[in-house]
Amino acid sequence: MTDDRKVLVRVEDLKKHFPITSGIIFSRRVGAIKAVDGISFDIHQGETLGLVGESGCGKSTTGRVILQLYRPSSGRVFFQGMELTALSDGELRLLRPKMQMIFQDSYAALNPRHSVGKIVGEPMVIHGVASGRELKERVAELLALVGLNPAWVDRYPHEFSGGQRQRVGIARALALHPSFIVCDEPVSALDVSIQAQVVNLLQELQERLGLTYLFIAHDLSMVQHISSRVAVMYLGKIVELASRDELFDTPLHPYTQSLMSAVPVPNPKVERKRRRIILKGDVPSPAHPPEGCVFSTRCPLVIDECSRIEPEYRAVRLGHFVACHRVGPGW
Repeated sequence: MTDDRKVLVRVEDLKKHFPITSGIIFSRRVGAIKAVDGISFDIHQGETLGLVGESGCGKSTTGRVILQLYRPSSGRVFFQGMELTALSDGELRLLRPKMQMIFQDSYAALNPRHSVGKIVGEPMVIHGVASGRELKERVAELLALVGLNPAWVDRYPHEFSGGQRQRVGIARALALHPSFIVCDEPVSALDVSIQAQVVNLLQELQERLGLTYLFIAHDLSMVQHISSRVAVMYLGKIVELASRDELFDTPLHPYTQSLMSAVPVPNPKVERKRRRIILKGDVPSPAHPPEGCVFSTRCPLVIDECSRIEPEYRAVRLGHFVACHRVGPGW
């Protein structure tokens, strides 16, 4: 693994549990939704870490907790060596320019009453980094950077296509010169042809500006295209993390194997020989996750130990981490 000097973001045993309450007048806590339940990983300077998994597994919550948009229930998050989870709201505000987010729903993320120029320039106004002519020049520069006509500054979000609105969101995220951006399924709501354009733009910006991404998605082909490493999440836990090529070539966790088997291969001869792994049953409720391994209720390789003991998340190869009783060191 890369040494600590090149680690930009570090997550240690991070948990986010949303309380379940009962009663209208005297509400009391009767349980919790374990959206994120004890995950740990590093994101290195200049890389793209892909985070994949089924809908509802906790991917978006992970991104928001890392940025402290949601305060964690427990665990720690470090950014450039500073513990974000120990900072006050005022102290976090000083670090906000370096940590930004690109949201999934580009229309909902943009204020329909504001022009594109005001939307992109607002972060600079709030943080007091530009005003007047300098602000207008910077907004025009950002729009051009993401492939939009600077003359469109007075247009409103409804006048743009979905792909163009997402480019506006990217321009806003870049306004304060961030070093780390959480991309929360930034292309899932776009047409396939537009998805490729936006992903290529993100890669170009990364190379040009030295950005670091956490790229959240459920489209494995898109994650394979953009990511340096990939983490696989299931029911609030990371079950496998490895380099992109190693994860796609030799997935070790049964859940990862089932995901990979669902990715179509363009070669008909290879596709006919592949074995499709169909999981039985539904994803358990995050309010009542299974005992032991969270995947035990659907795993085709389950043994008695899986339903009693939670597997240790450990390195089985250099840089390849798996949480599974059936996978040991050296696999």
